[in-house]
Amino acid sequence: MFAPMLAIAAVAAAPGEPAAARPIQLAYELGVVSDYRFRGVSQSGRKPALQAGVQANFAGGAYLGLWGSTIEEYASEGDTSGAKVEVDFSAGWAFQAAGLDVDLSLGAYTYPRAGDLSYVEAPISLSRSFGGATVTLGGAYAPRQAAIGDKDDGYVYGSVGWQAGPVEMTVESGYEDGAFAPGGKWDWSASVRRQFGPVRAELSYVDTDQPDAPAALVAGLTVEF
Repeated sequence: MFAPMLAIAAVAAAPGEPAAARPIQLAYELGVVSDYRFRGVSQSGRKPALQAGVQANFAGGAYLGLWGSTIEEYASEGDTSGAKVEVDFSAGWAFQAAGLDVDLSLGAYTYPRAGDLSYVEAPISLSRSFGGATVTLGGAYAPRQAAIGDKDDGYVYGSVGWQAGPVEMTVESGYEDGAFAPGGKWDWSASVRRQFGPVRAELSYVDTDQPDAPAALVAGLTVEF
C-alpha cells in the first residue's frame, strides 16, 4: 500500500511550488557503505552495499518511507537461492510532547524472492536536547510471526549526539533479546558525520559481544536531495 501513496505524494509536491507551502515534502537519498550493519551485525557479508531511500513528510509530522539496500544472499533453510536486496517500508508520526521529540512508527522488512522471511516491527524513540547534546532512548518490538520462527523480538537502545557546525558525533549502545538474539546480544558504536552540502560522509566504529559479529570500521557516503 505504500508505493501508491508515495506516488500521490510526488504529484502533490509540484515543481516550482515553495517548499514551505507544500503539504507533502519528499526527501531522497542515495549512498554506499563499506559494510551494511544493522544493530551491530553485518547484513552484507562484511562487503560494500548500495543503499537508497525516499521519505514523504506530511503536515502534522506524519511520514511514509521506502528504503532499500543490497545484502548478502538471504534465503530460507533448504532454499537454493534467496533475496539479494532488502526493501523496508515505514509509516510513522513524529511530534513533540512534554518537552520530548517523539517518533512512533511501524516498519516492514521485506526480502524479494524470499517473502516468507519478511517481518514487521514497531519502533519508538524519545529524544531531548541538553545544551549541545541530544539524548535518545528508544526501542523496537517485533511480535510473534512466522517469518521469525513464531517468536517475538525486542530491542532497546540509548544514544548521545553532539552537533558542532557541519560535524555530528554520536555514541550508541543497544541490547536485543528474542528471535534474532536467543541468548541476548549487546551492540555499541561511535560515529562521526560531516555534511558537505548535499553529501554526508560518515565513519563509524561498530562492535558487538557476539564472536560471529566482530568489530569493524564502517565508512559511508550519502547524497541527499
